[in-house]
Amino acid sequence: MRCAVSLGLLAALALPAYAQNEDSVVVTATRFPRGDPGIPANVSVITREDIRRMPAVSLADVLKSQTGLEMRPLSGPLGIDATLDMRGFGDTAAYNALILLDGQRLNPVSSDGINWNMIPLESIRRIEIIRGSGTVLYGDRASGGVVNIITDKSGKPRASAEVSLGSFGYRSADAFAAGGEGGASDLYYTLAGHHAETTGYRQNSQQDEQSLAGRFGLRTGFGEGFVDFGAHKSSNGLPGAIFQAQFDNDPRFSRRPSDQQSRSGHRVRPGFVAEIGRGVTLEAELGYDETNTRFRSPEFTQDRERENLSLTPRLRWRHGLGGLASETVFGLDLYRGEIGADSFSTFSGTNRQTARQNSTALYMQNITDLAPSLHATTGLRRQRMRQEAADENAALRGEATRALSAYDVGLSYDLAPGARVYGKMGRTFRFPNTDELFGFDPVTFTPLFRGDLRPQQGPIREIGASLRRGSFRLQASLYQLDLKDEINFNNVSGNNENFPATRRRGLELEGRWQLSSSLQAKLGLAQTEARFTEGAFDGKSVPLVPDRKATATLNWDAGMHGSYGVAVNYVGKRHYSGDLSNARARLDGYATVDLQAAWDLRPWTISAKLMNAFDRKYAPFAGIDFLGRLFYFPADPRTLYVSARYEFK
Repeated sequence: MRCAVSLGLLAALALPAYAQNEDSVVVTATRFPRGDPGIPANVSVITREDIRRMPAVSLADVLKSQTGLEMRPLSGPLGIDATLDMRGFGDTAAYNALILLDGQRLNPVSSDGINWNMIPLESIRRIEIIRGSGTVLYGDRASGGVVNIITDKSGKPRASAEVSLGSFGYRSADAFAAGGEGGASDLYYTLAGHHAETTGYRQNSQQDEQSLAGRFGLRTGFGEGFVDFGAHKSSNGLPGAIFQAQFDNDPRFSRRPSDQQSRSGHRVRPGFVAEIGRGVTLEAELGYDETNTRFRSPEFTQDRERENLSLTPRLRWRHGLGGLASETVFGLDLYRGEIGADSFSTFSGTNRQTARQNSTALYMQNITDLAPSLHATTGLRRQRMRQEAADENAALRGEATRALSAYDVGLSYDLAPGARVYGKMGRTFRFPNTDELFGFDPVTFTPLFRGDLRPQQGPIREIGASLRRGSFRLQASLYQLDLKDEINFNNVSGNNENFPATRRRGLELEGRWQLSSSLQAKLGLAQTEARFTEGAFDGKSVPLVPDRKATATLNWDAGMHGSYGVAVNYVGKRHYSGDLSNARARLDGYATVDLQAAWDLRPWTISAKLMNAFDRKYAPFAGIDFLGRLFYFPADPRTLYVSARYEFK
């Protein structure tokens, strides 16, 4: 009831609002650049300047300070193993939040995590966040929302270099360069390089990462052609989880002092943008990426290779509808992914597992202005997924083919310039990933192909509002997502299963104020309820989902005396991973404070970051093992980083 009242008050406040002179271009909402797309959703944008003002060492730090986004790193400041949760998916968060790089999927077809290190921070122009289902435009794995990381393609000449030192042996070096010829035909380029390493806070938590990314492009009067490319490499120790006594007394301890992981890969993506007729734009990309991962421990080793190929053409047609402004996007998504894993275990010897996934999808989205202030959005997607899996030792081979549809219908209404309310409903889905296709008989432990694992699907409903009044911004949303056949891991049976029906509903509030010419504040609140609504766990909370998440940032520009920032991040209590029956007391919530200071001594900029300034002891991730013991992945304590940045003229 209080959530509904909040939205009502927001709508009332919005009536006397007036427009803000800001040219905001959003890509994620339509898969084409568009100012004020008029869609029934709230979009959050993080600019390059926002990132520079944040006390953030990695991309994971940038995202954790956003409304309703929970980042769960297992160890270290680089975020190599961090998982993003949007709208309360807990253990399966990584499979229900879609991460894009310039509109292209970073989520692998397997259960592997995101390669965050392939994206140098300096290469990012902005980050667009759409909370709530993006299934119609982007397909599988977008049930919780979409984060689109958009790199700098301006070709505006600039170059910089930065070096950093920090706690626990942290060292990093970054470089960026961009340029273009100008004129009617503009050949441009961007290039970014990154290196970072740390000895780590815990035993066996050393990490290092390197990445190189860029683009070459040519703009003409007819459109643009480009090639995006990148290469990345990382290695890290895997200190593993620790039990309660160790967490209380010696969180630096590692139960896995010899476990190591390394990862390397590359990507290339040629594409073009062309105006092929009056009001008709065609865009297409052909993407290829490859990643190789190696895991080593005394009892088990695995070499894993992954290849992905994609073709994503789409057409934007600004056709009008009678006397109404109307445009439609049509698109085709073709994805092919292959996984191969060679393993050795001291218990079962050598083995090879392979999996393949082919996805074909057609989608459309129409936005029509029914009146100057009333915008209607409709969308539809049909996706077909064919998956195969094989296990050589078990002589196991299986395949499954399924097809599902998703839709969106919504209205947004401009109450006044700068003030909008909206409502929408739709349907979302997720197919099993390739690792979830492998299972075991709980009695004989015989490997099984889980072709019986059904895709999860369900309806989503959302209402919201946004207000812009001068330098003040406020947006709010209320949502409910009901899922059946949700795919999750049952630590009792040791298998991925279709769980009983679940429901997620919540409130998200985000506000930003330019309090003065030198002082800016941002607040965010997400209240989330994620529960089972059927079966043996009816009424129980979904594990690892905090009841609330709050963020607050304050930035002060003191001119020649420097700039200063503080970021507070609060994550509420949640049930331990695996505690489906909610039998244990909840894992404690935590609040962290991060600080930043920077001094502009052009062409030099000197900055300092103090993370977890009050040295809070907490665990972003904790669970219950199969013997009923609590285990924890402790977070890093207070850490200090100092950087020197040089801007070339």
